[in-house]
Amino acid sequence: MPPPSQPSAPPPPTAQVRRLAARPEERLLDDIDLDLVAALQLAPRTPVNALAEVLDSSPSTVARRLARLRAERLLRVVGRLDWPLITTENPRQVWIKCEPGRSEEVARRILELDEVQTLLLTTGSADIYCSVYPLLGTDIFELLTHRLPGIPGIVSTESQLVLRAYAMGQVWRVHRLTGEQTDQLREHAVQITQDRRTSPGQLSDLERRTLRLMVDNGRIPAADIARELDVSRSTAYRTSQSLLESGALWPRVEIEPTLLGHPLNALMSLTVLPQAIPRLLDTLGAHRSGRYVSMVAGSASVIHYGVFHDEEDLARFITTDLGAFPEVTRVNTCVGVRVLRRHWTARDGVRLGDRSDGFLRAVLEP
Repeated sequence: MPPPSQPSAPPPPTAQVRRLAARPEERLLDDIDLDLVAALQLAPRTPVNALAEVLDSSPSTVARRLARLRAERLLRVVGRLDWPLITTENPRQVWIKCEPGRSEEVARRILELDEVQTLLLTTGSADIYCSVYPLLGTDIFELLTHRLPGIPGIVSTESQLVLRAYAMGQVWRVHRLTGEQTDQLREHAVQITQDRRTSPGQLSDLERRTLRLMVDNGRIPAADIARELDVSRSTAYRTSQSLLESGALWPRVEIEPTLLGHPLNALMSLTVLPQAIPRLLDTLGAHRSGRYVSMVAGSASVIHYGVFHDEEDLARFITTDLGAFPEVTRVNTCVGVRVLRRHWTARDGVRLGDRSDGFLRAVLEP
């Protein structure tokens, strides 16, 4: 008679279960906080009273929550300057290989460069990824061929010129709100109705001083601008609206995606048949993971910087979303293991640190 069968062992925990258990910082925000963040991502300058109405809350609750998120360095609403106001040409995305054990040391030296907007320590074919902006007055050739590769500990660098940007950090958002809430918030979103400013020389002195305030606080009201600059409220309102409606400044929510349930950063360099690049960019630019999607000149055709829930989420993206494009002939993925800077602002885990203000010099100087 055969022995009685033994009960089967329970399946091992999935990667998703382990990841959720290992990241308590993802639980720093509750549902009310997350709804508030989602609303601000859609329309960062929405007044507190309007936010409260959309979120079915009270103005005092919304104001208190917003103040707490700022005080704990979990969220800031800042202003992103349009590229032509601070740069001479499009950015570069740079991949760096380091001597073993020296990646963090090298990264700290790279962060001394004003031109470095974003920097991540990575695993994969590169040890460091950074985005470099050719600021006004910067010799980009000298920076990429001497200053950057001359940092001790760097073995090699590879740079790729951004030809077109299809998605950037200020448009990435979490999808939590209803269609009705989204429509209500869009009434408060900035609309581009004026011609774009193509150089800092097109800015008046008042506009420069106003931009400086709005870069620090993307939600600053006209009354505060008027008080700071000693002008009338109507003048402050007209000036700030002109800067917003010309796209000179975009309000942007600074918050680490980990807090919103997207802790995995992945940077994918894609080799694509030329005729398929526009369709792929349209698809990736609309994908929920895309923080920075660009067509580049270099060893790859497209770079997709995405944030994902976990490893399985990334795996599905590679096999299903990218797999739907047979014209993608090569995928090289680097995983971000530590974010040290985004949009010139230091990161301390999920908390926001100090901002490097060197990129502002062209705006501040007449």
